[in-house]
Amino acid sequence: MKILKLEGQVEVITGLHIGGGDDTMKIGGIDNGVVKDINTDMPYIPGSSLKGKMRSLLEWDKGLVGIGDGKPFNSKLLKNAIFEDENTKKDALNIIKIFGNGVSDDNFDEIIPITRISVGDCNLSQETLQKEMKLSEAKYENVIDRQKGTANHPRQTERVPAGVKFDLDIRVKIFDEDDENEIKEMIQRGLELIEMDYLGGNGSRGYGRVKFDYKWSE
Repeated sequence: MKILKLEGQVEVITGLHIGGGDDTMKIGGIDNGVVKDINTDMPYIPGSSLKGKMRSLLEWDKGLVGIGDGKPFNSKLLKNAIFEDENTKKDALNIIKIFGNGVSDDNFDEIIPITRISVGDCNLSQETLQKEMKLSEAKYENVIDRQKGTANHPRQTERVPAGVKFDLDIRVKIFDEDDENEIKEMIQRGLELIEMDYLGGNGSRGYGRVKFDYKWSE
């Protein structure tokens, strides 16, 4: 076994909102805050958010969505007729290898049941900190009454503004039976799909467009 490192940066292109689950009411304050480090009060991108978005988009990309009734793809779904196609089955197996199976399947012995990828939390880059950039902005939003043409239900959503950069740190286990190039290419495809789509919430409103800059090493 060997462990590969994918390191680089995530640059925010349009305001990024990954919710922090703040359940405290603040009069005149932000309605929807971003997730922040409890010790530094600085925003970060949770590794779970990045990993989950990669997996979701890859399952769409490989035609696996819909087979599992809305749940993440797993080995028990390999009985579906579409996996008579070897390329489709290979893509599905690589997704399970990289992101994990998620179910206990005693009849499944095609791969070692160890999740290959480990996605670290993305903390603010030194470049961003040294520039003393603004790390959050309040975006005002409302609902338009179609008949009256008036704005209702005004609210504030907190976003990490464009230009802020976070450090990217992904580790990938490669076992003897793995095709290293296939696994690397699928992870790169996942990051490419996020660039084409969005990260975090409110993507249909233009939030969450990001750009990755990274390199592989051992």
